[in-house]
Amino acid sequence: MTVRRVVPNLHSGSPRENGEFYGLLGFEEVMDRGWIMTLASPSNPTAQVSVMTGDRTAPVHPDISVEVDDVDAVYEAVRGSGAEIVHPLQDEEWGVRRFFVRDPDGRVVNVLSHR
Repeated sequence: MTVRRVVPNLHSGSPRENGEFYGLLGFEEVMDRGWIMTLASPSNPTAQVSVMTGDRTAPVHPDISVEVDDVDAVYEAVRGSGAEIVHPLQDEEWGVRRFFVRDPDGRVVNVLSHR
């Protein structure tokens, strides 16, 4: 398994204001779905931060997103470990396949692959 990127997901009532703030640090908007905005460094596109009001298709807000090369294999490994699956493996309309799992300290991890 290869980890492609790790992105913190900041919960916010005002993603646009946060987008402007992170713009001051050199980030630029690369995605805006209304409920989630992702900002990336132009010189290092895998250096990213997402700001979200809440997750539109999941029951909880993830704390962090981890993009992997094979989400199905990771899902089977995580399920086999007995970790709590918070949101089942599914394809999303914006082109990712993902699931959520809770880490040992209770943080929700969004594990995904782009289709």
